[in-house]
Amino acid sequence: MQKLINHTCTLEDNWSFVESIESTVPAGNVIIPGSFWLENKESLSNREDIGIWLDSDAEPELFIQEIKSLPLVAINFPAFANGRGYSLARLVKERSEFKGELRAIGDVLIDQIYFMKRCGFDSFLLKDGLSAEKALEYLATFSDPYQLAFDQPTPLFRRKAD
Repeated sequence: MQKLINHTCTLEDNWSFVESIESTVPAGNVIIPGSFWLENKESLSNREDIGIWLDSDAEPELFIQEIKSLPLVAINFPAFANGRGYSLARLVKERSEFKGELRAIGDVLIDQIYFMKRCGFDSFLLKDGLSAEKALEYLATFSDPYQLAFDQPTPLFRRKAD
């Protein structure tokens, strides 16, 4: 069973994935394909229980100005070697004024979550079979990053100079 974590603890996952939609979007907290949401955003705009997932090859300019009111955006990592989701996360956080939960899904491995956090992810749905406890220990390994990123906009040498 997949485990959902944030930067400090294990979370209960209150969202369910709806991969294909026949006629209407079911009630409750659902994560639907970004392409379906984009085609039907007018009819879905009154719902506060809809999140979307974007595949790593999604065209960000189609979504960036539209997603700021959503409660959740999930970015799918189809394979651990596919790093496009990192760039997409930075674009979502920095260009859309998105304040909701940004979730990493798909092939999310323990040794990648620290870097995903640096790009702006708030939560991580770990690949099936991975330990949430080990993932949280891994996140706590690094205390003060050198480089600037979404989670730390000032590099270490500038912070030390102040």
